[in-house]
Amino acid sequence: MNASPMPVLILHTGDPEGTLRDHHGGYADQLRRAAGLQAGQASIVAAYRGETPLPPAAYRAVLITGSPAMVTDHEPWSEAAAAWLREAVAAGLPVFGVCYGHQLLAYALGGDVDYNPAGRSLGTRVVKRADDDPLTAGLPAEFPAQMMHSQIVTRPPAGSAVLARAGHDPYQLLRYAPGVYSSQFHPEFGTDFMREYLLRNAQRLSERGYDAAALADALEPTPLATGLLKRFLDLFARPTT
Repeated sequence: MNASPMPVLILHTGDPEGTLRDHHGGYADQLRRAAGLQAGQASIVAAYRGETPLPPAAYRAVLITGSPAMVTDHEPWSEAAAAWLREAVAAGLPVFGVCYGHQLLAYALGGDVDYNPAGRSLGTRVVKRADDDPLTAGLPAEFPAQMMHSQIVTRPPAGSAVLARAGHDPYQLLRYAPGVYSSQFHPEFGTDFMREYLLRNAQRLSERGYDAAALADALEPTPLATGLLKRFLDLFARPTT
């Protein structure tokens, strides 16, 4: 009898507020679905609750979620996750981080993270390809992606390649090593989730100078960004039995 393939670790670093989570699933579930993984193909470890992954050899890849937390707060659980990620990259495990996961991975590998001086990014924004890579092969020069972040990678680790940029952020998609990537944009977010987030937080966003209704009206589907997750797994983490 063939053994079951090793799971993909989803390193869970936080969640949206309760109503959004109830309607759309937590960040780990959204990432799992966007990556095309069935529940039994993923192992979700809630790092933000103090859970610790198994050694890297127990997984065929790792996806890192977004979070309402900030990497610059240096929470103990986040520092522990960064240390584990350093071990995973050194062991050759394929990794893809998203938003907080993007910043955490860059920080873990020697980069810098801080608040974006250009301000918070919300809604559907244009991402521009900056370099060639198997992960982005065939994508157009520009494609839309969902954004929801205040902090960014301000200095990538030495040796990183910038694969995509945006007008407000020069490091939207990074490659750190073969099979090790991260995106500041959210490939996993759909327009329904984004719309509900914007409209539920319209008053708070208005107080900070954002027109939530206009941002909601301007939302677009982002299938090319979403497709990067499946392509990553196809390229670097095909299941073996």
